[in-house]
Amino acid sequence: MKFARITVTALACATLPLAAALLAPPALAQSATTFNVVANPLPPLPDLVTDAREAWRTRDRSRLAAMRQVAFDQQHPLAPWFDYWDLNARLSEAQQPEINAFYARWPGAYVEDRLRNDWLLELGHRRDWTNFRRDHAAYKMQDDREVTCYALLADPPSRDLRDSARAAWLAQRDADEGCHMLASTLHENGQFKDSDVWRKLRLVVETNKPRAVKQTASLLSKADQDAIAELMDKPDRYLKRKAAASPRAKAELTVLALMRLAATDYDKADDDIRRWAPKLPNDLAAWLWAQYGRQTALRLKDDANEYFDRALKLAGKGGGSGSSEWSDDTLGWMARAALRGDAGASRPEQLLTAISTMKPGDQKDITWTYWRAKAQQQLAPNGAAGDAQRREAQDTLRSIASPLSFYGKLAADELKLRLPLPPTPAELTAPERAQAAANPGIQRALLLLAVGLRSEGQREWNFSLRGLSDRELLAVAQTACERELWERCIQTSERTKLEIDLAQRFPMPYRADVFKQATAVGLDPAYVYGLIRQESRFMMDARSHVGAGGLMQVMPATAKWTAKKLGVDFRPDMLHDRDTNLRLGTGYLKLVMDSFEGSQAMAAAAYNAGPNRPRRWREGPQLDAAIWTENIPIWETRDYVRKVLSNATIYAQLMGREGGTLLRDRLGRVIGPAAASAPDIPANGTN
Repeated sequence: MKFARITVTALACATLPLAAALLAPPALAQSATTFNVVANPLPPLPDLVTDAREAWRTRDRSRLAAMRQVAFDQQHPLAPWFDYWDLNARLSEAQQPEINAFYARWPGAYVEDRLRNDWLLELGHRRDWTNFRRDHAAYKMQDDREVTCYALLADPPSRDLRDSARAAWLAQRDADEGCHMLASTLHENGQFKDSDVWRKLRLVVETNKPRAVKQTASLLSKADQDAIAELMDKPDRYLKRKAAASPRAKAELTVLALMRLAATDYDKADDDIRRWAPKLPNDLAAWLWAQYGRQTALRLKDDANEYFDRALKLAGKGGGSGSSEWSDDTLGWMARAALRGDAGASRPEQLLTAISTMKPGDQKDITWTYWRAKAQQQLAPNGAAGDAQRREAQDTLRSIASPLSFYGKLAADELKLRLPLPPTPAELTAPERAQAAANPGIQRALLLLAVGLRSEGQREWNFSLRGLSDRELLAVAQTACERELWERCIQTSERTKLEIDLAQRFPMPYRADVFKQATAVGLDPAYVYGLIRQESRFMMDARSHVGAGGLMQVMPATAKWTAKKLGVDFRPDMLHDRDTNLRLGTGYLKLVMDSFEGSQAMAAAAYNAGPNRPRRWREGPQLDAAIWTENIPIWETRDYVRKVLSNATIYAQLMGREGGTLLRDRLGRVIGPAAASAPDIPANGTN
């Protein structure tokens, strides 16, 4: 719909009273709560915003400049974004005075820091270290690794940068100019050695980052660059024609080729790895076996433990940092393989070794804290001799027990603790609510969300949450809840530390409809709520990048198949109808769950990744369902299953249900092998 005259309140879907003067730059001090755009040839609000965003995307600079001027003339509440899009589109030609003027117009706003991030990258590209150092001191977000690399380069030359620069460069797995410039500079002056370059190459080959591989290889000789290009493309041919175990550079190339072959043709790699590993230096052979172990663990094969065991023994002989230089992902899969063990028998010693080798921050992660305690229990000697170790493990479990997280719940269940949910915080006061509603960044975010610019709105919103107290966060979350912006409501409320509002974190919109559709097909409403919270955060207009839509994020093809199966009339335009989406989503979920003999963990995995994958993942030994969940090869699906089941137990408690409040009950004790035949159910997952 086109409007000749539109109020700010209307733009925000009648949810947010907003004075335009509050958001206007100093030069636009005269306030106006309406914008007359009748005479302007450019689109009226809200089309002006979305058209400006599109002009920025296509770098239509003349149109951007015109729309920026209209926004300023009309005292548009999103004028900072028009200003940002206009300046960002011509940043390569900008000079510091114009940038400083932008900062002065929007002090403290998200776009000020967003442009500062962009400008720091441009200054690094220009090697303008004087302006870079000054701007970097005021940079608030500090979340751009490339800026971090430029900042290390901008430091005085006398400073020894090797350790911090090496850490920043190795952590940046994608190709970029800043970190590559840092590496090139320090490699040229001798602070980075060829051994650093080869380690980076192993890391980026492991994660299959071709651009980063090519960029890193450029630090080596032309002959090495050509060899790396060949082995990335045809590792088998390289191994047959050019592989060698010495000198060191040739051995490094051989390891890269073997890593590449294991990733692209796993079955073919075994003979080559067994042939070459004994010829390689111990540290490279250890890396190779660890990589083969990782690939094997990802395929949920028992041999993974044998390969990790070989790697650990060689790493101990290889000198240097050994296994501590393996990637976080490799160490994680060594731990998961140890959980699966050999034919279902865990390897607690290997599990503890893997966890102790992780970075300190990873060791403290609740996942590995839980499994370390379980391994300590398993290794404790029988009788009085093991009492102290068992008490220590129980104390560890008690320290993480919580009703609000997957592993916190597992710890509580292990200790047989029935933990109550956190008490409801005191009601928000009128001044607290008013302060939240008046936050300029939150106001801009609401307007951006109202016109469909979700990414910009979320970033503006998140920036505005920095430094807020628990009470302030609860008030901002309530602002979102009341506008049924459930994703913002949940995400904001989850940031509180001490005051936990479960009505915000675990809302139950559309309760009558969810209960009706869940019970109609024989599903637990708490489980359905747990899944919807993870799928769409209750946003009716949610759409995934592959086309899934609605509350339950149903794919169009899945909806069509399920509708036919249930005898429901369906047209593609009905996917975002709430009742239809719930009926088809719950119907599909029930069909999936029945195909997995009622397993909630496997049904959630199937909903996210398609039924065929979890059917393969459960082949082999019978496993504790928590171990099976931790060994899901796809990170997103693993996290999804944990959160859906954890959500479901909380919803069951909030609903006052007697059953379903223990995570162990929802997980089940073991996941059995696949049935002889499986129903032909299409995938709804996006992975």
